[in-house]
Amino acid sequence: MEEFHKVRRLPPYVFEQVNRLKASARSRGADIIDLGMGNPDLPTPKAIVDKLCEVVRDPRTHRYSSSRGIPGLRRAQAAYYQRRFGVKLNPDTQVVATLGSKEGFANMAQAITAPGDVILCPNPTYPIHAFGFIMSGGVIRSLQVEPDDGFIPAVERGIRHSIPKPLALILNYPSNPTALVASLDFYKDVVAFAKKNDIIILSDLAYSEIYFDGNPPPSVLQVPGAIDVCVEFTSMSKTFSMPGWRMGFAVGNERLISALTRVKSYLDYGAFTPIQVAAAHALNGDGADIAEVREVYHKRRDVMVDSFSRAGWTIPAPAASMFAWAPIPEQFRHLGSLEFSKLLIEHADVAVAPGVGFGEHGDDFVRVALVENEHRIRQAARNIKRFLASTAKQPNNVVPLSAHR
Repeated sequence: MEEFHKVRRLPPYVFEQVNRLKASARSRGADIIDLGMGNPDLPTPKAIVDKLCEVVRDPRTHRYSSSRGIPGLRRAQAAYYQRRFGVKLNPDTQVVATLGSKEGFANMAQAITAPGDVILCPNPTYPIHAFGFIMSGGVIRSLQVEPDDGFIPAVERGIRHSIPKPLALILNYPSNPTALVASLDFYKDVVAFAKKNDIIILSDLAYSEIYFDGNPPPSVLQVPGAIDVCVEFTSMSKTFSMPGWRMGFAVGNERLISALTRVKSYLDYGAFTPIQVAAAHALNGDGADIAEVREVYHKRRDVMVDSFSRAGWTIPAPAASMFAWAPIPEQFRHLGSLEFSKLLIEHADVAVAPGVGFGEHGDDFVRVALVENEHRIRQAARNIKRFLASTAKQPNNVVPLSAHR
């Protein structure tokens, strides 16, 4: 049976191949250490859970909620931006609550994209950045992901070689999957370029609070006048260990926020009201919960970099995010990231995310998520050390078992 048009536009979901191998290995009794999916394992802070439990006892909160977010939640997000970035937002016109940043991106694509519109998107990047627009009829032109002196020339080439002229530019710093961080000077250059060329900027700032070795990552909205062309997406999933709560935000340009709000009004009634109240409570807190989450990931990062290096796999220390972007060891690079990821499951009981799932330019890397405790990370390193030692003795005999099936 022929697939539907929009489904045909989507490539095979490479992560599903890894997920099937994980499930198969576990069914055989293997203890898989899962560093693949960026699914936080830390519990949501008690005060946030307590607020949810308090509010849910009121039956009035069980009715339909507000798609754009209850007023108290939008005010809390605006206050957070004022404290953290010095950015003043109107909670009534420049803030909308989303069901996580992923839903926000997808529905923004629905709101602003006409068939054939060109979107400038980093490669590798988080899949929804590209495929939200592809599902909406857009066309993706890939850019380098590094926020350096080569970025603006790459965007200029994208504009010169695109018909029609690109509609929007995607930014994602700290980056998922590469963990790269952008500076405020970089954002100033990008905003000036976007204004000159009449291009929308859509910035994913989901990892703004998970940083380790330097200053807190900035917001593009800190650039004077950026709000004329920008919308930024944030999420509470990682910052407060609330992934299953599905709570995020889009903030910025009023026209774009209005378009997103209108589309959402046809699609959902917003998150469950007690979740929205608890989320507002979290945002209005003193920041101690955020600092604790950050410190846990910092320690895990250090343990991962050290123990994997001792195992024979050198991984650059990420400056931010809950991921490391790990170059595939040289002896396996010819296999590509998907086949190497399969090898780690089958021969080391360790799962990672293949870099090709984030774009073809990620195929020399895998993403390692810091979603297991320090003991399990060290155990993963020991497993990998044994695997690398065994392949050093018999390098030609190691192929994914799945290749024989």
